[in-house]
Amino acid sequence: MLTIHAAPLVLPAGADPGTDAPVVDGAVVVDGDRITAVGPYDEVAEDAPGARVRRWPGVLTPGLRQWHPLWLLRHCYHPDPREADELGEQPLWGERLTALGELTETRWSGSVRRGVQRMLRYGTTAVASPGARFRDPLVATAVARSGLTVVGTTGAPGTLLGERPDLDPFAEGYDLSGAVHGPLTVGGRADLAVFDVPDEAALRERGAATCVATVLAGRLVYRAR
Repeated sequence: MLTIHAAPLVLPAGADPGTDAPVVDGAVVVDGDRITAVGPYDEVAEDAPGARVRRWPGVLTPGLRQWHPLWLLRHCYHPDPREADELGEQPLWGERLTALGELTETRWSGSVRRGVQRMLRYGTTAVASPGARFRDPLVATAVARSGLTVVGTTGAPGTLLGERPDLDPFAEGYDLSGAVHGPLTVGGRADLAVFDVPDEAALRERGAATCVATVLAGRLVYRAR
């Protein structure tokens, strides 16, 4: 079934419309796990009669890339919602992680799954690892089941900036071109993110916590309530 995701498009250079300028009344047409059209809504909708239309607030961009998934998933503990009263909702690392003591594989497995889900809430559709693979079996399994694309680490920053881990791919100061995995291209995999901000400048300032929807291989895997 064809789906049209409609919102102002904020695209890095190389996107199908051939420009890095915003497309104010933009849309991306998705068929299965592939993009079939990108451009002004009126133009793409005319060629997709009967398509389901999802209109989103804010701006639509390509999905983002997380450079530090292994660190965030295996050097941080992501509390279960049932632990929120005691541990809070943010990833625990450093001394707070040490204070939890030795974690069982079952508890680590749950943490890794929750960490992957929380990455999706930040518009992440690709994760980087040397050789575009994960040797850690818990991470490899969780990532494979999620459908996230695994990419290599060429061009990755050497260390996390700041003093704490961050699920936000913009946290290291990238602009949109540096934060996305790739452009939106016809025939390419339908990996999209939508952020409730008016423009790219606001997205960089407020970060990926403004994500309201993540589309991974054509599937709506996260939608803010």
